[in-house]
Amino acid sequence: MPKPWATLGIDLHVEPTGPGLRQGLTDALREAVRTGRLAPGTRLPSSRTLAVDLGIARNTVAEAYADLVAEGWLTARQGSGTRVPDRTVVPPTGAARRPREPARSAYDLRPGFPDLASFPRTEWLKAARRALTAAPYDAFGYGDPRGRVELRTALAGYLARARAVRADPERIVVCAGFSHGLKVLGAVLRARGVRTVAVESYGLAVHWRLLGAAGLRTAPLPFDRLGTQPGELADVGAVLLTPAHQFPMGVPLHRDRRAFVVEWARRTGGLVLEDDYDGEFRYDRQPVGALQGLDPDRVVYLGTASKSLAPGLRLAWMVLPPGLAEEAAAAKGGVDTCGVMDQLTLAEFITSGAYDRHVRSARLRYRRRRDALVAALAARAPEVHATGIAAGLHAVLRLPPGSEQSIVQAAAWQGLAVDGLTRYRHPDAIAEQPEDALVVGYGTPPDHAWSGALDALCAALPG
Repeated sequence: MPKPWATLGIDLHVEPTGPGLRQGLTDALREAVRTGRLAPGTRLPSSRTLAVDLGIARNTVAEAYADLVAEGWLTARQGSGTRVPDRTVVPPTGAARRPREPARSAYDLRPGFPDLASFPRTEWLKAARRALTAAPYDAFGYGDPRGRVELRTALAGYLARARAVRADPERIVVCAGFSHGLKVLGAVLRARGVRTVAVESYGLAVHWRLLGAAGLRTAPLPFDRLGTQPGELADVGAVLLTPAHQFPMGVPLHRDRRAFVVEWARRTGGLVLEDDYDGEFRYDRQPVGALQGLDPDRVVYLGTASKSLAPGLRLAWMVLPPGLAEEAAAAKGGVDTCGVMDQLTLAEFITSGAYDRHVRSARLRYRRRRDALVAALAARAPEVHATGIAAGLHAVLRLPPGSEQSIVQAAAWQGLAVDGLTRYRHPDAIAEQPEDALVVGYGTPPDHAWSGALDALCAALPG
């Protein structure tokens, strides 16, 4: 039996082949270095550790190492061990070349992203330390499929206070981003016999595809200056809306239409799926409360940390009507699918007040960027008007008819990534005269790059 200390070290998978154990080991290690499987700088196990792992004599490993050091495939220094030196890696014969990545734009003004440079690292780390210290042992098990109770409790209090959501921790399900929640809901709706979901005529294609993958047809609703027109909800079992701040058009759903949607759900037994993707960011008007507050038995509320903090956290939540929470938890697969530490950290971040402080700071920063955008347009592109700017992280810039595609191309020449409105129109939507516009996100560029992004944008717009 090997001594316990002999097995402690770095794991290395190697299969000696060919005649002679020493030669086979030498050839296998040389090939691993040559092809890049052992990257430059990698420290190899000690000769004693590798010998124990392979079940061979230590001298055999030491001699193989010495041969490769002499050949220049490895280096050895006292106190530093045996390592792979810096060298050019030769790919194996016939290996496919990696596709060349497209050149990155100098400025990214696509909507849907926050300023990642402003993620509150210090406060998040403090919250993570407190959460880890207080976490019970059972937190690191497979967990409740609804998510950690600490986060569900924190969310219930925050959503009631900030978004007028009528929430109970037992009816909240944490999911790995909004798309994951929509995928879960698609499975639940299909199992309930729903075949068609009404959607807004402008939105995200990825959401329509997720519903389609669940076997559901999406039927676009008309749109006008008051927002989505919900009058055509016949023969659908659910409707997906962004009522507080329509994406991407930027208008709130009119109060009469909000009431109509809720009444439709009560009358027909249908469900309203409310996407409150950027509910925290309001500038020139009072916040629009969540539609869910009008009838928590017929409205599913979906929120996310992707805009307020960062999409990389992959944390979102659903507040569900009675009975639906159990179905959604079952559709998740019976175990918690979101990282425990991130859930516990977000719970601590909310309850400590750090989340509110971060949102207030971000709201001020984004408002300044929006104001700078409006001022730049007025001074340098007066023919272009920004709309949908009372809230959110993006603006819609109305363009002269027929100019959208050429301006998107002109922006690309200026090193600017920006989307035209056409990209967000449902393929089955009917429009008498499609609008030409840009959807400009002002969340992504860090503060120091915002003036340069505005210069590039104005250079691409008609003066």
